Amino acid sequence: MNACLLMRPGPRRLRPTFYRIEIARNLFGEFSVIREWGRIGGRPCARVDLFEGLLEASRAADRHRRARMRGGYARID
Repeated sequence: MNACLLMRPGPRRLRPTFYRIEIARNLFGEFSVIREWGRIGGRPCARVDLFEGLLEASRAADRHRRARMRGGYARID
């Protein structure tokens, strides 16, 4: 439905890291905020949070995006 990709350059010998946030509707009519993160080329970690409304899901996704951007991630468009 809606996705945001963030990246942060790694130290010299380490690969850059990514953080992906997506809002999607599931089969039961709920909205999911799907987050994936990890090093580029490695095995990513993921987490899915469920919300009843789009407004709550959007607020949660925006809160995660702002926190990651404060941590040094930049948005990739």
